[in-house]
Amino acid sequence: MATSASSLLSGTSTGTTTGTGTSTGTGGFTGLGQGIDVNSFVQLALAADTANVTGLQAQPATINTESSTLAGITSDLTALQSAAAALNDPLGILNSQTATSSDSSILTATAASTATAGTHSIEITSLATTSSFYSDAVASGSTALATGDTITIFAGGKQVASVAVDSTNNTLTKIAAAINSQTTKVQASVINDANGSRLAFVSAASGAPGNLAVTGSLHLPDTTAFNFHQASAGLNSVLTVDGVPISTATNTVSNVINGVTLNLVAPTGGSPVSLTVAPDTSSITNAVNQLVSSYNSAITAINNQFHVNSNGAAGGALEADGSLRQAQQILLGAITFSTAGTGGSINLTNLGINVNNDGTLSVDSGALSAALSSNFSGVHAFLQSGSTGFAGNLNTVLRNLTDSVSGVLGLDAFGLSQTSLDLTNHISDLQANIAVQAQNLTAVYARVNTTLQELPLLQAQLGQQLASIP
Repeated sequence: MATSASSLLSGTSTGTTTGTGTSTGTGGFTGLGQGIDVNSFVQLALAADTANVTGLQAQPATINTESSTLAGITSDLTALQSAAAALNDPLGILNSQTATSSDSSILTATAASTATAGTHSIEITSLATTSSFYSDAVASGSTALATGDTITIFAGGKQVASVAVDSTNNTLTKIAAAINSQTTKVQASVINDANGSRLAFVSAASGAPGNLAVTGSLHLPDTTAFNFHQASAGLNSVLTVDGVPISTATNTVSNVINGVTLNLVAPTGGSPVSLTVAPDTSSITNAVNQLVSSYNSAITAINNQFHVNSNGAAGGALEADGSLRQAQQILLGAITFSTAGTGGSINLTNLGINVNNDGTLSVDSGALSAALSSNFSGVHAFLQSGSTGFAGNLNTVLRNLTDSVSGVLGLDAFGLSQTSLDLTNHISDLQANIAVQAQNLTAVYARVNTTLQELPLLQAQLGQQLASIP
């Protein structure tokens, strides 16, 4: 920065002075000469250091952009890792099964991943029923009853409640409350309709274990008896599975076919229903498509950092990042993974998943469906075989990239964070040093300024002293 010497000078006298100290210019004699602009001299002396700090202050923004971009890519890779882990889970999607009934109006079913593929013949003779009782009707739930009666309720042959009617509970409503306070095995309530009010009992459990029995009866004050009647018996469901007779207390039947839960809806009427247990290819297809989508998002984000525009302009913020370039090569290598099969090596292409020129993947849905249908065991072995399958290998590769302590990109992120911190500290140190220098220089130039301002006065005094010498 060019600064004229005159611009750094300052003074209060615009004229000249004589030897006697009188002014010969336009202003009166002050005795002070021209000084310097102390602040300007200090700024000029520190200009190079200040410019250096200004340049350094622009760097954190660049580092922050790099860190933010790297964090976004790492997030994409983490999403891909989750998709790979889902396919590598021994109890997850790749091992999921579906149970399909030939007549869902009679039978439905669900299958766990532990189920074995196969077809089963099921014939339902009768459904499990829930036991219930009701009493004869009286005028209302608050109608007074005779005291001294006792009713006892049994469920599955075991007593669950007993109520002795006295003056504190001699209405249907109060008897129902007394029963409900004693047990959860049966639910007592008062039913109201055009005929009046009746006391009803419903078992909490279906089938024979919940079958109810009621002993005793109730009376009106005029000794008229009203009794209890069985509305339905608690019966087990009766069915055959692959010719094996089965009886169960509920219409939800498990532990008959390994990993399969049957939901009985209606009797078959003599015509068996077919139940097919097979791999859940629909869910598996969705999982594979999710993996491909997550991979494409990650590799595209990485590729964009190294893309050169048609005008020659640079790519992304991380175009010079060697760690990201390494990650790109590792990721591209991971999708070429293959395993040995009976007819040769198996890779993504055999599943209808093709690699495009830019490194992204595309799925041929028809080819994938055909592979899952015709060679599911081969597809399964390729995708999931402990840590040696495609999904396990990709999961390991991604963990080695994204791990915050030892991963390639984890270390890269740490390096950027440390660089930003070091730069911030360095700038702070430089600014502190400049402040100290400014303080010292200000003191020095202030003394120079004072000396220069006092010089004319000293000259005048010296002239007067010389003039007085005879």
